[in-house]
Amino acid sequence: MPSRRTRRGRRGVAIVDDHVGDADLEALHGAGVRGVRFNFVRHLGDPPDLAVFRGVVDRIRHLGGHLVLHLDAADIVPLRALMVALPVPFVVDHMGRIESMLLEIARRETCWVKVCGSERISPPPHRAAVPFARALVAACASHVLWGTDFPHPNLDHVVDEADLVDLVGVFAPDPADRRRLLVDNPARLYGF
Repeated sequence: MPSRRTRRGRRGVAIVDDHVGDADLEALHGAGVRGVRFNFVRHLGDPPDLAVFRGVVDRIRHLGGHLVLHLDAADIVPLRALMVALPVPFVVDHMGRIESMLLEIARRETCWVKVCGSERISPPPHRAAVPFARALVAACASHVLWGTDFPHPNLDHVVDEADLVDLVGVFAPDPADRRRLLVDNPARLYGF
């Protein structure tokens, strides 16, 4: 069994449905969950019911939680009004699946962007993601996060984590930006 110290230091993001109650959300928060993820990507199923979405947003707000939005690039413009009106911080996952750049939204104080998903943009060595990730780091260095998306579901090629780690220095060549991306920003967002 992990020590109390280890459990307290963990942070996570949960996927919830319309049956989640206030007590459930409080229990998740107590276990280290700081965000709730909603999937808008069509090939993975129907988008969330917006009434449920808004209800969860209202309920996580008092816990200091944030949202993770998984969406297709084509949805950035139609969902723009929803995103900019959110009363909680939100993370756009996988660089917004790229084809459109979400730089205008990314500059908002409440928007965070996860510069991950390079393996979804191009096959190894995933270099097609570099200009997008660099632009996002340059536009909002204090609100970018990095991750590998392990175990890389729904892909038709094998991903070597080392290839993704090697991209971090290319995405953020400045050591201060790299530290923000990997250490400082996640610590602020997740409350470490």
